[in-house]
Amino acid sequence: MPEDSQPPSEEPVSRDTLTELLRTGARQLLAQALEAERAELLAQYADQQDEQGRAMVVGSGHHPEREIQTGLGPVSVQVPKVRSRQGPPVTFHSALVPPYVRKSATLEAAIPWLYLQGISTGEMQTALEALVGPEAKGLSASTVARLKQTWRTEYQTWRQQRLDEETWVYVWVDGIYSGLRADDQRLCA
Repeated sequence: MPEDSQPPSEEPVSRDTLTELLRTGARQLLAQALEAERAELLAQYADQQDEQGRAMVVGSGHHPEREIQTGLGPVSVQVPKVRSRQGPPVTFHSALVPPYVRKSATLEAAIPWLYLQGISTGEMQTALEALVGPEAKGLSASTVARLKQTWRTEYQTWRQQRLDEETWVYVWVDGIYSGLRADDQRLCA
């Protein structure tokens, strides 16, 4: 090894600066929006005060931080809390980040789309990691299997609906082309 060369060092994992900037911005905007939602709730109770003139319903910190999977990858969020000093309890429920939500609606919508495009249940995690980043979590084969069961139930319910109770102009039918190709034809289901 020549004297002026150094042993190869391990390169840190390449970071997408733009994506990190977008995530940071999303985190900040989400925090501001959640605080605005809490302020709106507190304003509803602003006229309620105790004997010392203090507000009966006040901000009370934040729930533990959690990550929500989005199209940008995971975005950390801390949902604010409120408490009532006296009287019935008051709970803050965000319209933006409902309790127990772990994935954004657009990411939830991507799962059936990927499945319909031919991504198998076992490959879903890998496909979403390619789209969202290596931090994609909670999108395992069992999640997709559970979603497929829900879709199956929704489809069966839809199939039982009567069509003669409404006026239909037309029914649109679509097909899915297989990846197999004949000489001059593509198979469609």
